[in-house]
Amino acid sequence: MASSPKRSGRDPFKVALCADDYGIAPGVGAAVRALAAQGRISAVSCLVASRHWPDEAPRLAAVAGSGASFEVGLHLVLTDQTALGPLPRVAPRGRLPSLPKFVGLALARALDAAEIAGETERQLDRFEEIWGRPPAFVDGHQHVHQMPIVRDALLALYDRRLRRHRVRVRYCTRPWADIVRAGIDVPRALAVSALGAAWARVGRAAGVPGNRHFAGVRPIAESGRPFGDMLRAWLATARPGTLVMCHPGHVDADLAAVDPLTAPREGEYAFLAGDAFPALLDELGVTLAPPSRLDE
Repeated sequence: MASSPKRSGRDPFKVALCADDYGIAPGVGAAVRALAAQGRISAVSCLVASRHWPDEAPRLAAVAGSGASFEVGLHLVLTDQTALGPLPRVAPRGRLPSLPKFVGLALARALDAAEIAGETERQLDRFEEIWGRPPAFVDGHQHVHQMPIVRDALLALYDRRLRRHRVRVRYCTRPWADIVRAGIDVPRALAVSALGAAWARVGRAAGVPGNRHFAGVRPIAESGRPFGDMLRAWLATARPGTLVMCHPGHVDADLAAVDPLTAPREGEYAFLAGDAFPALLDELGVTLAPPSRLDE
């Protein structure tokens, strides 16, 4: 791939790089902590519905206490995992629905609003109980936080418990031209952005702070395209206020049992931990910043 020209004649270009799914499995946790300690990521989003979260949280806190600069948020999960509490209509057997089924129910407004609100609050409770304070931001596993019904529950919860702490949210919209220019999983990236447009309008109108742009949608399976090339494309087409999600990790049996995104995590970790990543940031004139500092 041809090199992108280094950005020049402007202030450093800030991007938040957020590692999602922390807590889903020990191998993911170990990889994310190593990157956080190296300063290779600027945010960590935690999947607290996982049975591993109580053990993984203090390990992450130790890294944060060592002086590493990153923010920690809640990765709301309502698909494919096990719910924290009873959801007799949404998850009658305890197992949350698949993403396609969930999206269909959400778009048809057929989700049980009280159950969604209850599970959302339980996950916030569990984050605060174990982490010891509110999250710096809230987003959603597989972008569920921007779906109808869910976004209503999140906004109500935000007003009751999170607004006073200036908690941020993830907005998953990006200009369509930028998605096409980046050329990474274009149909799905366009769909994520389109589905997020209503949440972005509602959230921003309500004064809920968050990132201005979003990138990081990639093929779930190995595509043959190195992660470094994909990251270059996202960063080279990024605008101020962009948050890029990533999913680094080491694959273990716990991860394979609960999530289909396995092997690509190893490639993401290898690139982010290596020397080519800081060289790419320098080439493009990009600096990593926690989400709360994107607007500075």
